[in-house]
Amino acid sequence: MFEEFIPENFRGAAYILQDDKVLVEHAAGYRDYANELPNTIDTKFASASAGKVFVAVGILQLIEKERLHFSDTIGQLIDIDWKAIDTDITVEQLLNHTSGIPDYFDESVMDEYEELWVDFPNYKIRHNDDLLPLFIDKPMMYPKGSKFQYNNTGYVVLAMILERVTGQPFDLYLKENIFDKCGMTGTGYYELDKLPAKCAVNYLWCNSADDLRTNIFCVDAKGTGAGGAFITVKDIANFWKGLKGGKLLSKEMADNMLSKHSGDGNDPEEGYYGYGVWIIDGKEQKDIPYFQGCDPGVCFISDYNPNNNRIAVYVSNYGDDVWEIARNIRKN
Repeated sequence: MFEEFIPENFRGAAYILQDDKVLVEHAAGYRDYANELPNTIDTKFASASAGKVFVAVGILQLIEKERLHFSDTIGQLIDIDWKAIDTDITVEQLLNHTSGIPDYFDESVMDEYEELWVDFPNYKIRHNDDLLPLFIDKPMMYPKGSKFQYNNTGYVVLAMILERVTGQPFDLYLKENIFDKCGMTGTGYYELDKLPAKCAVNYLWCNSADDLRTNIFCVDAKGTGAGGAFITVKDIANFWKGLKGGKLLSKEMADNMLSKHSGDGNDPEEGYYGYGVWIIDGKEQKDIPYFQGCDPGVCFISDYNPNNNRIAVYVSNYGDDVWEIARNIRKN
């Protein structure tokens, strides 16, 4: 019944579960356009900012273990010269995008992520600390805690905190404490020049739908706390099941993560934020949490509807509009 809402020209994958019953398992287009290798339901897709949700879970795990606290500050946790950045920014303010920390990619000012790499080579970005030169000399965007504004730097700093507290690279911590626990065997942070098998290449239009270029010069060489994980759609369904089933966090902490913590509600989809997730106000029903990502050639969204126990995942490696698909299916 839901296949009719997926356009014939959609390239990527869609996966919908309800009460563990598969309603949609759809894959189309090529993961390698030049060699005509098709996307499948097991293709590993880039997911852009969607990876923030994994960092949020990692931080909340450390809070539950009392190795970290919501009120801990960046000045306490990371011993560097923060310059004009307020060192009293808290972990919670980073989680819910109210920190005011300078955003290395301010989406209210810059239209395309690839604009970052005009003067700074993207191949140098392989660790969270590699992004420091892009924001450390900038002033605060606004006083900490005074408002909500989506912020990529905040989650880079959270990943840096995770690394300082655990003594592990953040992606290794996430693998051991999230991906492995949920059976997410196809998910990981891979370097663009060392991709494993079955990874989709991401494409942008040049002059027409048949004139494409890859995004290899548009994004970080390896993902950071701000995003960049490769996922499979089935892995994301397993993540939701693990999160809701107590494999990752206590029920109380998972519920807290999926609750409204910031935002003014003015936008029907991006009006509220939890920890690592956006929240759609359920009105008379339960709220719907989701996470999403968008980079050049990358579009991803996944939501969990507690009103009908439905998990939905949509991803495109050609920048196709996954949000319209998600909206139409939610409405119907």
